[in-house]
Amino acid sequence: MRVSDCPLCHRRNFLKTALAGSAAFFTVPGAFAEALMLTAPQTEGPFYPDRLPLDTDNDLLILNASLTPAVGEVTHLTGVVMDLKGQPVRNALVEIWSADNHGIYLHTKADHPENRDKNFQGYGRFLTGTKGEYYFRTIKPGQYPGRTRHIHVAVSLKGKRVLTTQCYPAGEPGQEKDGVIQSIRDPQALKTVIVPFKPLEGSKTGELAARFDIVLGLTPDDGHP
Repeated sequence: MRVSDCPLCHRRNFLKTALAGSAAFFTVPGAFAEALMLTAPQTEGPFYPDRLPLDTDNDLLILNASLTPAVGEVTHLTGVVMDLKGQPVRNALVEIWSADNHGIYLHTKADHPENRDKNFQGYGRFLTGTKGEYYFRTIKPGQYPGRTRHIHVAVSLKGKRVLTTQCYPAGEPGQEKDGVIQSIRDPQALKTVIVPFKPLEGSKTGELAARFDIVLGLTPDDGHP
């Protein structure tokens, strides 16, 4: 079978470019007179994968060439990485990792690894484009004991980690008791990590869409990519 006839190849190519070419979707605020609010940093936590999966692309629902998707509420996580003036940051490596639908991480020391969804990739990465855009297809994370639902996010430039944070679905119970999110004392800073997970327009299967824009402590004068 030719590559051009391969459904899996078509799906992969779509996921690499899905939404990324839409100038209307990936708009950035532009140059502001005042600096934007920095995205609040958060702890990396203990479960950054100690063994990366063989598949590390931006589709966490399908592992390698498997035809069986992960279980959970399908979520399209998108956003723009920008500097303090709202200018896009290209060639930024965005990483995400989270618990599966059962609340279990891709980590050798995770609790109850025998119950982990083997079809959930658990980790993905994406290199931002010219508009600073990134895109992941994942799931709304399951409930991890002692924490509210969250997706870990990290951004690196030129091989150096410049931000580690977490993305929280708006309105989720337990946020007021979660010590990690409550460590952000500034109400305005808190808003930078809480985003709505809304029904995806046109989806007949209950998919969700979340936009998590990321503001780094950079300016155009820093000569970022």
